[in-house]
Amino acid sequence: MILIKNGKIVTMADRTYEKGDILIEGGKIKQIGENIEPKDNMEVIDADGMWVMPGFIDAHSHIGMFEDGMGFEGSDGNDATAPVTPSLRAIDAINPEDFSFKEAREHGVTTAVTGPGSANVIGGQFAAIKTYGRRVEDMVIKEPLALKVAFGENPKRVYGGKQKMPSTRMGTAAVLRSELVKAQEYKKKLERGKEDPDKMPERDLNMEILVQVLDGELPLKAHAHRADDILTAIRIAKEFGVNYTIDHGTEGHRIADILLEEGASVITGPLLSTRSKIELKNSSFKAPGILSKTGVKVAIMTDHPVIPIQYLPVCAAIAVKEGMDEMEALKAITINAAEITGIADRVGSLEEGKDADVVLYDGNPLDIRTNTKYVFIDGNLVFKS
Repeated sequence: MILIKNGKIVTMADRTYEKGDILIEGGKIKQIGENIEPKDNMEVIDADGMWVMPGFIDAHSHIGMFEDGMGFEGSDGNDATAPVTPSLRAIDAINPEDFSFKEAREHGVTTAVTGPGSANVIGGQFAAIKTYGRRVEDMVIKEPLALKVAFGENPKRVYGGKQKMPSTRMGTAAVLRSELVKAQEYKKKLERGKEDPDKMPERDLNMEILVQVLDGELPLKAHAHRADDILTAIRIAKEFGVNYTIDHGTEGHRIADILLEEGASVITGPLLSTRSKIELKNSSFKAPGILSKTGVKVAIMTDHPVIPIQYLPVCAAIAVKEGMDEMEALKAITINAAEITGIADRVGSLEEGKDADVVLYDGNPLDIRTNTKYVFIDGNLVFKS
């Protein structure tokens, strides 16, 4: 058992303790409170003067799939050979030895949502993983977490260049609709097959995943930057009655009222980067604050390796500088990120029974001069400065 004492505990749940204690046992948070008495079998850490936070969560990245400093040999995030590849699984490409995992946890990022890039209309399955582990099976929080779909410039550029469909935005929408309709028909065949085994269709891994989307078990993770692409993603999701998140949402702040009306959540970013293509022309660090003040639930992401994942709290800090409330910025990389991605039962806040992903800082983590002192993942000390 580990007892962290006397820290400023920002739980991201019901309260902040100016002088509080956390007891860790069996990889979980056993108790949070004040004046927890140490026992002989406890390792005690005096956190006096430190901030104690839940581990940060990057709600959209490609860590482990575009490996740091590897070039082509470590580039496994886009299988740009067909526009429809829902059966691709992130866990089959993640390399736990990617050096970026070490940098992530040393800066307090203990959970990463990672998956395929945006070359394809349907790119494959994302996973939520811890940033520590020798094999991906030991790191997984939830897999599959979501199914990546992409709108806008990327799929039309990739397949237009191959003289294949889609080469336009309407082509991208048509491809996605067509696959969802096929999945509806496959689902009907499965239902008939349950009643009559002779009518059971041959297994189709692509369709099986899309059926999970239709059944509400798996949300669409919709890559969309421009306002019209965001609205197309929402339109198609509503047509088929499926769950979704808006990822990137670069122009989401321009239609914040509509997003609020639609009940859409936005995972915004990467903002600490250049406007490398036309659909990023309205990129602004003011966007997270505008969205949150409108009432839209917001997470901030790095899109690693676009922004190195260790700079996730820096992105949140700049958002505060540009008008976002400080607590909302912290939520955007903790509890909001967990709730939007469907993993808040385990991570995102310091609460009894949740995973003991706990980080101790020598100051406010949104101050870039602050240093990480201790990092625990599943109750294991994985970093100490």
